[in-house]
Amino acid sequence: MSRPSWSSVRLVAGVAVLVVVLWQTGTGPFLVGLRSLDLWTLTLGAVLAVPATIACAWRWHLVARGLGVGVDMGPAVASYYRAQFLNTTLPGGILGDVHRGVHHGREAGDAGRGLRAVGWERLAGQVVQAVIAVVVLLVLPSPVRSSVPAMLAVLAAGAVAAALVLRRVPVSGRTSLGPRVLRALRDDVRCGLLVRRAWPGVVLASTVAVACHLGTYFVAARAVGVTTSLWTLLPVALLVLLAAGLPFNVAGWGPREGMAAWSFGAAGLGASQGVATAVAYGAIVLVANLPGAVVLVVASGRRRDARSVGLSASGQSRVAEGGRTRG
Repeated sequence: MSRPSWSSVRLVAGVAVLVVVLWQTGTGPFLVGLRSLDLWTLTLGAVLAVPATIACAWRWHLVARGLGVGVDMGPAVASYYRAQFLNTTLPGGILGDVHRGVHHGREAGDAGRGLRAVGWERLAGQVVQAVIAVVVLLVLPSPVRSSVPAMLAVLAAGAVAAALVLRRVPVSGRTSLGPRVLRALRDDVRCGLLVRRAWPGVVLASTVAVACHLGTYFVAARAVGVTTSLWTLLPVALLVLLAAGLPFNVAGWGPREGMAAWSFGAAGLGASQGVATAVAYGAIVLVANLPGAVVLVVASGRRRDARSVGLSASGQSRVAEGGRTRG
């Protein structure tokens, strides 16, 4: 499937989920979610976003260093804020990360590795979040508790199969495209994720980010009036966050609201409260990512200034050459 058609499928899927949620719950929960927000709630969400963004930027720093396209922490944090802002304002939920990977890859002299570093960094975060979710869903009551062992077995079997395939790839030598791709993937995992100086930090950074995202979700739930205990809300929130990471959405909207409606309803908390919480969470995240808009504006201004300086220097050079020619 071509890239444009796949992008269209993702967009249509996100819109379809939103339409179904609106059909089932109406517009009321969406309005409740937005009206529940106040300055204190938005400020608390922005505060929680700071350690989450720094942790994710550190994770990127560790993975990129292992792949030979290192990024310093200052630029990493700024780029991560910009990527998060773009993810929450553009369709698909991943265009900000694509921009981050391409931009850094070009600066590092290897666009391919730059993109792969971002991809592995995001994947590592999703894996850690999934592991945390599986543990919580096994321990605490949830709508999917009975299905977790089967899902865990399938995931474990898939991981073992992938490991066996990568292990059988030739270490070197001329091979066809498929083995070369698998070899590159294996080398990326070994150097970027599994190396001793990377994986503990990757796990720690991902855990911090998940904790901050859960904290933001709890803030949103309390804002819309959800009074259940945090232990009851925790497994439901993790299910919603897992759905929010799916790459078919409309600027972050779609699967998150659909999972919230289903999981809250299945847990006896009410589908409407689930949708209202997801909407409030999405709005809090958007506001918390506004520093990324500032980074985007500043970076655009610097690029314009650089072009102006380049054009000015080019013009002066032509004038000087013309003078020498006349002389």
